[in-house]
Amino acid sequence: MNNYTNDNRARRYKAHVSIVGTTQLHLRNPYIIAWWSAAFPGFGHLLLSKYLRGYALFIWEVIVNLNAHVNMAMIYSFQGNIDMAKEVLNTRWLLMYIPVYLFAIWDSYRTTVDLNKVFLLAEHEGHRFNTFSIGATEINYLDKRNPLLAVMWSLFLPGLGQLYINRIMTSFFVAVWLVTFFYFSHFLEAVSLLFLGKVNEATSVITPEWLLFIPSHYGFAVYDAYINTVENNKLYEWEQRQYLKENYQAKGFQIQKGQKVK
Repeated sequence: MNNYTNDNRARRYKAHVSIVGTTQLHLRNPYIIAWWSAAFPGFGHLLLSKYLRGYALFIWEVIVNLNAHVNMAMIYSFQGNIDMAKEVLNTRWLLMYIPVYLFAIWDSYRTTVDLNKVFLLAEHEGHRFNTFSIGATEINYLDKRNPLLAVMWSLFLPGLGQLYINRIMTSFFVAVWLVTFFYFSHFLEAVSLLFLGKVNEATSVITPEWLLFIPSHYGFAVYDAYINTVENNKLYEWEQRQYLKENYQAKGFQIQKGQKVK
């Protein structure tokens, strides 16, 4: 149940609050979104709230990367072992990997440019959107949260920052894949061995091609939680201003030229 329902009287809506999260339009840097798609295909689209496309590209990246041995080739390249990097690559999978990788970067950039235009138009129209949603399983509403807390929880465990700001779908997706990466990379096992001083065993137990997924995953979780907390706060303030103007400001109120607003 929502306090307002999008009735399609406006051409564009600035935001939508549902029980699984707050989806909104806001200005984004196309180059930053494209960079996240380059770091891990799918992340750029998830930042744009293009969930289905983001999930598809993310899963494609994991499956094809592992079969093409892209991560292993990167590790050998970092070590200066170019011959092994060439040998380990599976070209049957690699030739499928490259076009989709480039598409993810291009499409996230293109979509960001388009959504920035849509945001400016929606901002100009200023149509009311719902700010409160309640259902049998969850409650979501616009309010202000602390961006640093979102970062802190994401650093503890990716997905918790998104849970803090009620981005349920992204939180679940990030957490499930983090568990998958931890399990197959033996990362936590290696950390336990390091605490025991068994450095050689910790190194030998690690699966590098799975381990290489984790840094991007952590980085995305932190960035996504921070940015969305900041933008949700801005959206809350904008909605409050609109509500106060409509209900408490005199119709004939005007700010005189040169007058300072206290």
